[in-house]
Amino acid sequence: MPGDIVIRPPSEAYSIIIQATRGCSHNRCSFCGVYKGVRFGLHDDHEIDRQLAFARQFCEHQRRVFIGAGDALILPQKKLLELFAKIRSTLPWINRISLYANGRAIRSKSDGDLEALKSHGLDRVYMGIESGDDYLLGWMKKGETADTLAEAGNRIVKAGIFLSTTVLLGIGGPEHSLHHARETARLLNRMRPNQIAALSLMILENTELGRAHSRNEFIEMSAEDTVRELKEMISGLTLDRVQFMANHASNFLRLSGRLQKDKEKFILSIDQALSDPSTFVPSHLRAL
Repeated sequence: MPGDIVIRPPSEAYSIIIQATRGCSHNRCSFCGVYKGVRFGLHDDHEIDRQLAFARQFCEHQRRVFIGAGDALILPQKKLLELFAKIRSTLPWINRISLYANGRAIRSKSDGDLEALKSHGLDRVYMGIESGDDYLLGWMKKGETADTLAEAGNRIVKAGIFLSTTVLLGIGGPEHSLHHARETARLLNRMRPNQIAALSLMILENTELGRAHSRNEFIEMSAEDTVRELKEMISGLTLDRVQFMANHASNFLRLSGRLQKDKEKFILSIDQALSDPSTFVPSHLRAL
C-alpha cells in the first residue's frame, strides 16, 4: 500500500489494523510529522477486501480491529457502515472496533450517525486534543478551540462510545507550561472522557515546530519541567472513574492508574521523581 504509514494507539498493539484511509485529512499540525508528504485518500473496496481476507486467514486469535489511518471517522457515513458490516461478516469473532477521529470529523456526524456507528460496532474513539489552551491550539494549527473540542468529545460520550483522549506535555514550552496544564485539565473536566493518555513532546525535524526549534524560536522543556507540568495537570483533574496513563514511550516518568482513586499516588510518585531526577527515563530511551 504505497503511502501508507501504520500508526496506532498503544492499547491497540494486538489489534487487527485495517487501513481504510491513507494520511490525515487535516495534516497541518505544526508538531506532527507523521504524514508529511502523504496525500490524504481513501482505499477502494478491493484493497479493503484484500486486508480483510488476510486478517481472516491469519488473525483468528485477535479480537479487536483498529481502523487506520489518521482520522478514519472522516469517511462518509455510508462507507463506514459498509466497512463495519464487512468486518462483522468477514471476521465474526471480532468484539471491538476502534479508530482515530479529530474534532472536525466528529462534528461532521449527526447524533444519529454516531449512535448508528455505535450500534454497528464502533466501541472506541481516540481523539488527540493536545491542549485546552486556545492560544496553543491556534499556534499548533490544530484547527480547533477548547469549545469545539469539548463539543466533539461530549457528543462521542453522549453516543455511548468510549472516548480516549491524548494530551501533549511540553507543547507550550516553559513560557506557556502552567497555563497549558491548567487549561488542559479544565477541558478534560468538560469533556468527561473514559481515558486520558499523556504523551511528552518529541521535536521532529520535518515539522514547523522542528524548524522553529532549530532557529531557537521554541525552547524545549527539561525533563523536570515536563514532569512538573504533568503534576499541575493531574492536580486540576476532577474526573472520577477515568483511566489515566502517562506510560507512553515518549514520557520521562511512567504512570498508569485510575482517577480519582490513584490521584494522590500519582502526585506522590511525581514528587519522589522530582527529588531524584536520575529516576527519569533518559532522553535516548524515549521514542514515539
